[in-house]
Formats: sequence, C-alpha cells, structure tokens
Amino acid sequence: MTYDVARVRGLIPSLGDGWIHLDPQSGMLVPDAVSRAVSTGFRTSSFSHTGRHGAAVRSAAILDAARAAVADLVGGDPAGVVLGPDRAVLLAWLAESLSSRLGLGTGIVLSRLDDEANVAPWLRIANRYGAHVRWAEVEIETCEMPSWQFEELIGPTARLVALTAASPIVGSAPAVRVAADRVHQVGGLLVADCFGAAPYALLDIDDLNADVIALSAPAWGGPQMGALVFRDPAFLDRIPSMSLNPYAKGAERLEVGGHQYALLAGLTTSIDYLAALDERARGTRRERLEISITSLQDYHDQLFEHLMEVLDKVPELTVIGRASTRIPTVSFTMGGMQAEKIAAKLADNRIGTVSGVHGGSRLLDALGVNDEGGAVTIGLAPYTTRFEIDQLGRALAGLE
Repeated sequence: MTYDVARVRGLIPSLGDGWIHLDPQSGMLVPDAVSRAVSTGFRTSSFSHTGRHGAAVRSAAILDAARAAVADLVGGDPAGVVLGPDRAVLLAWLAESLSSRLGLGTGIVLSRLDDEANVAPWLRIANRYGAHVRWAEVEIETCEMPSWQFEELIGPTARLVALTAASPIVGSAPAVRVAADRVHQVGGLLVADCFGAAPYALLDIDDLNADVIALSAPAWGGPQMGALVFRDPAFLDRIPSMSLNPYAKGAERLEVGGHQYALLAGLTTSIDYLAALDERARGTRRERLEISITSLQDYHDQLFEHLMEVLDKVPELTVIGRASTRIPTVSFTMGGMQAEKIAAKLADNRIGTVSGVHGGSRLLDALGVNDEGGAVTIGLAPYTTRFEIDQLGRALAGLE
C-alpha cells in the first residue's frame, strides 16, 4: 500500500477553502482532531495542574501526556521536555540560562542556514558578555554547509554550537552529528533547531548527538506551542533556573509562567496525527511515527522530484541552492521580479507561498538575494498533491 494522500487530506477540513497551500513555513494546516482536542481542553481543564479539583487533575494529565508525546517525536525522555508558548521564547530563556557559560574568552558558533530564533538569542548573549562568535557558511551554488569547516570553527574555547537540522528556506540539511561530536570533544554543547526538519525527518536526539533540540508544533499542524528536549534531563538541574517558582525542578526550571493546557492537548493530538499518517502503522507511538514518517518521506521524494522538474521548465526561474541532503522545501527568484509580486500573482491563482525577506533572513542577505527583491519559498506538506504542483507550474508559466 502506498501513502494515501487523499485519506490524509480528509483529516484537514480547511483544505476545503479551494487554495493550494505551499506555505508550510508559515504553519501547516491544522487537522480536525487537533482543533477538537483544543476545544475539549478549554472546556475540561483548569489553568493550573496543581490541586485536587478534577479540572486540575485533568490539566496535570494533559501536561504529562504532552511531555511524553514530544519525547516520542524525537526519541527522548519525557523528563527532559520543556514546554512553552513558542520555540523562539524557549530558546531565548535557554540562552539566558546558559549565559554564565558564554563569557569573555569563550566561543559560540552560529550558522547562516539558521532561522533567527536560533541566532538572535545567542548574539545578544555574546554581545552582552563578550563571547566570540564564528559563523558556519554555505556553498553559494548549492547552499550546502560543508562539514569540514566545523573542525576549524569549533576550537578549544567553543562552548556552544547553534545549528539547524534543516533550513526552512532552502531545505539544506547540515551534518548536525559532525558538529555535535566536535563540540563535545572540547566540552561544549550543541543546540539543534528542528523547526525545519519536523515532520520531514524521523528525529532522533541520540543519533543527532544534540544536547538540546528545539521544536515548533505549527511546523507539523500543531497549535502555537514550542518545546525544548534535553538529551540528559539531569542537565536541567545544573543550569540556572528561569522559573518564577523558586522550588522548580527539572523541565519546570525553564518554563516561565503558566501553561496553556488546551493547546498542550492539541500538541499531543498533533503528534498522534503524525503517527497515523500511514494507516498501516502499528506498535508504540514511536514505532508508528517511524513507519508514518518514512512513508511520508518516500511520497515526498517522488513529489519533490516532480516539483523540481516543473520549476526547471519555467523560463527565467532560478532555484536557490540544490543541496543533496535536504527537506522538500525550495526558494526561487524569477527574472528580477520582486518576490512580493510573484507571491501576489500566485495568490490570484489561489496558491499560497511565503515571500519577501523571510523576517530578515541572514542566508538570503549573505547570498545577495534580498538585494534583488527577495525570494519566494514553497514547501511540501503531508497533504500536497501532484495535481497541485502542476497547477503551480501553470501559474508560474503565466506570470509576466
């Protein structure tokens, strides 16, 4: 049995709007089950998970279930799962907590491929305390990040590497494990931002050898929630606490303020949705995730190949980067036309894309793309079809 995209599309009511959604970087469409879980959570949970009231007990159960679901997504330990309103917020709190390790005489390695959420917090700390910042660069033609440079960039004073698992702009997937192994040799940490990688790859925190993984639930159709997963949960008790609770232990030490329990219920359901993308999947949730995401990858491999064939036939269209290891996301320019104009014309054909400078992308700045009007980014989703890719090709061919 092959991947049943028609069945998956039936799980997402908003696909009935008649649009072709090629903008998962702005958040994938939300499955109906997630919406229902959030609605039920608002009706039945409390604003606190402490106390003996029935609603508080249900909130506590929702919190535990969310930690377990996120842990299953990355092959981690629920005790190491920190939950919050957004991965950018959580990364900012993590940077504050680790700031005492990143003072004068230490080094931080950042990446041109990374989204600003995994760059700006570390730059603020470096500017405040004097840590030296070095940048991992990409090959201009392919947008691949050569792994050989990590040996030089990660020197004896390096204390932290912040690196994306996959670029949400050009799709390139750098060798996180190589960087992690190197920084561990000098006693440092690696923070991997998996915003772009989930749900396109089966994430395994041990295989990546990352100390911390950052996740964003909207990337796979979940609610506006973020998570950090620590490979060693005990590490959370060895770093300064950011919590307003002076007695906080473990993951709670980086959870500032209260939880949105209804959204946490939706987070758990969204991971269950990923685990059920392939209706043949059986076993534990982690085992079902492995089967479903592998099935999705096989489907996307064929669909992305077709997408590239379609784009290559469009006159004056230039794809930015062609990395050999990647996720099914691509950015392009077209004959000097402003990205906003391309996106607007595609929107006239009811095709949604991401356009412009992507919130000030350092990668597009470094490549000079933003100086020429920016790029349009498109990506595949679990519900994208071959027909929709053909529609995109026709719409692009008709642009003037």
